[in-house]
Amino acid sequence: MHATRPLLEITDFPAITRGRLTTLQINVGYRCNQSCLHCHVNAGPKRKESMSRETVDTVLAFLRANAIETLDITGGAPELNEHFRYLVAQARALGVHVMDRCNLTILGEPGQEDLAEFLAEHEVEIVASLPCYLEENVDGQRGKGVYARSLLGLRALNALGYGQPDSGRVLNLVYNPTGPFLPPPQAALEADYRRELGKQGIVFNALFTLANMPIQRFGSTLISKDEFHGYLALLKSAHQDANLDGVMCRSLISVDWQGRVYDCDFNQMLDMPLPRPGGGHTHLRDIRAAELEGRSIAIGEHCYGCTAGQGSSCGGALSD
Repeated sequence: MHATRPLLEITDFPAITRGRLTTLQINVGYRCNQSCLHCHVNAGPKRKESMSRETVDTVLAFLRANAIETLDITGGAPELNEHFRYLVAQARALGVHVMDRCNLTILGEPGQEDLAEFLAEHEVEIVASLPCYLEENVDGQRGKGVYARSLLGLRALNALGYGQPDSGRVLNLVYNPTGPFLPPPQAALEADYRRELGKQGIVFNALFTLANMPIQRFGSTLISKDEFHGYLALLKSAHQDANLDGVMCRSLISVDWQGRVYDCDFNQMLDMPLPRPGGGHTHLRDIRAAELEGRSIAIGEHCYGCTAGQGSSCGGALSD
């Protein structure tokens, strides 16, 4: 795989600083039941990295001590971590809002037959990746049969009230482009998703559009096709200063499977740790939320992926 960090370190991206920390995003491991072309984590079935029970307890202690509003759990397929259900149950007992970055097909994997019921019981918000409403595009990006298995997962969630009006069980979908181009306008694409998935009897709450980041598997593919610099130029040409106030790194920190802290999930994958005097990594057990406010954020050329066009964050587009 081609290294992308050396191509991203020199940047003219505007300097930004942190606001109040409201969201703790944790990557509980890189193991996944899929190997998607756009994956910025380079996750897959052969990855072994997995958050330990000790680190999970560190996460829970941080939530308890710092009055964090939201726990955003990602992977890999986060549900494959053996401590996933313990983490969810304990976080919900603390009154923390929990989000699960779910790839949908995990709901049909052996041993996960009751996963949808577990998520519903604990009122977990599901952020489900479905990079297109067309079968050929989804299977081309994520593997043969993924589209059909994803629809099975969506139907199972709908049957439990997810995506249904006034149910309180939130199901949001995530769109990623299938190549080196920007997402279309989020509102218009959401209408297309509702129309096409509605023909299948499927409902959801909202659609998030995310730009592909030129790092890890997607970035390496761009380099192989001699498209890396062209894609970076596209992101930079579409930069909007208005999106800077809403980027996720202002109110979120990302924690890797070992408990090390980063400004965002993308920086985690590039091993660009939270800035600290003397350099090196900061562990979650050694920081408090209040001391992060006002600190500088580690930036690189990839940051333009969050400010291009409508903007892109873990919560979708940043502007209309």
